[in-house]
Amino acid sequence: MWYTKNIGGWERAARLIGGGLMLICGVVALHASPLGLLLSGAGVVTLVAGVFGYCPACAVAGREPLKR
Repeated sequence: MWYTKNIGGWERAARLIGGGLMLICGVVALHASPLGLLLSGAGVVTLVAGVFGYCPACAVAGREPLKR
């Protein structure tokens, strides 16, 4: 693979839940307004990081890859 996982199991679950909530709130609660679309975009990025277990921002900040 082209990346090494740098977020663990509980954090992946939290990102999946949080990203889903951000996506739903941005589209439904904020009626897809510009702020809602911004929140939805952040939710999608959070969901993708949770699915793949890799966060580019964490890698830039120097977070070490997980040991296997």
